Amino acid sequence: MEQGYAKAPELRFLGGLAGALAPFVLFLFGVGWLAWSGAPDERGFWPLLIAAIGLGLALARDRRAYADALTQGMSQPIVALMILAWLLAGLMAQILSAGGFVDSVIWLTREAGLGGAGFVVVSFLICCLISTATGTSLGTIVLCAPLLYPAGGGAGAEPAVLMGAILGGATFGDNISPVSDTTIASAGTQGATIGDVVKSRLRYALPAAAVALFAYALLGDGGAPSVTATATATGIRALPLVLAPLAALVLLLYGRHLVHGLLAGVGVAAVVALSLGLLSPADLLRVEPGNFRAAGVLVSGLERGVGVSVFTLLLMALVGGLEASGVLNRVLEKMEARARSAVAAEWTIFAAISAAVLITTHSVVALLAVGPLAKRTGSAVGLTAVRRANLLDVTVCTYPFLLPYCIPTVLAASLTVDGGGSGAPILSAWSVGIHNFHSWALLAMALFAIATGYGRQADHASAASIRRVH
Repeated sequence: MEQGYAKAPELRFLGGLAGALAPFVLFLFGVGWLAWSGAPDERGFWPLLIAAIGLGLALARDRRAYADALTQGMSQPIVALMILAWLLAGLMAQILSAGGFVDSVIWLTREAGLGGAGFVVVSFLICCLISTATGTSLGTIVLCAPLLYPAGGGAGAEPAVLMGAILGGATFGDNISPVSDTTIASAGTQGATIGDVVKSRLRYALPAAAVALFAYALLGDGGAPSVTATATATGIRALPLVLAPLAALVLLLYGRHLVHGLLAGVGVAAVVALSLGLLSPADLLRVEPGNFRAAGVLVSGLERGVGVSVFTLLLMALVGGLEASGVLNRVLEKMEARARSAVAAEWTIFAAISAAVLITTHSVVALLAVGPLAKRTGSAVGLTAVRRANLLDVTVCTYPFLLPYCIPTVLAASLTVDGGGSGAPILSAWSVGIHNFHSWALLAMALFAIATGYGRQADHASAASIRRVH
């Protein structure tokens, strides 16, 4: 998902920097309270975001400019893309679920003798492959979570660990895929070649994936499989519905737009379900005159994307107001002045990109904001473009997939509603992020690489090799 970082005119707030940060701090405290209370539904974030936006408006010296910043944050093309993706993904998932596809997968899992931990491991690997091939973490989540999570509930997988594995697999490809937006942005801002960055990044990504794989295998067993009578009766009948996500995946692999792929998946799912008699036209859409409304799988599928869509709109509005305050620019300027050695420069790059992700909640926005700083500070002390790009990308593939107020974790948590029929519970964004062992391992790798110098000379050698070739 490509998006430029626009430096908005700085807004002034009552209380200065504290006033500018107060709305975001209020939101974060609310998120912590919700996480502590165990509230799983993303709709619980709505009042918190409205309160935070209201506080920002009260503290802004120019309320009209602050309101403009809010609407600009909400109206970015990336926001529209995400909302349309959430709606289409919910639509496809609802058709597959109503058509009995999940029950067929549960039946197939039982027939294959795949236990709960085995299902979690396979799910992680599947998501790694899809995210690497397509380069989209959010696309991987919306394709895989509605299928794998409810099936895992019937296969005996530990629910939170399973969803963490799906999120971790999506993170893996976002980090190393040559067509990932973070790979392109991190390499581009540092003047590094994508091919060399991808090859060198494996020295960080593969150890993290190995640690995550071990943890998923160790903790993924949730007990005896709860294979339902429905799953047994359905058997192999609904398995042809797999053509729907496969159609979406093939289109993504051929470089088609995410919306194109998801819409094709919806169409294939509907055609297959109707052709096999799994659903009737009335099941898909019907009018209920007495209730003055339309109903059916198509309506309920679209309704599933409403919660995360409203959250996305309100969050990006809050971020838009925060960006317009100039807080991020001031933070980056102060950090840049402290880099005096290679190690200090690496800690500065790590701290700067961490701050940018925490403030903007978006990986690519953070990369484009911090990229120039990383290039200046790193170049001044001899850090190669490859090393700088790797530090940036490894770091941005952690926080958004761990923290409960970021879109990937909230999206993943919202999709756990699909597990109800197979006994898998609805999870909170906090629970999902905590069990994303791959991103935790990546964060540990970033800290280890800076503290010990791991990979610094190898990245330098990679850059030198490229210079000799060219």
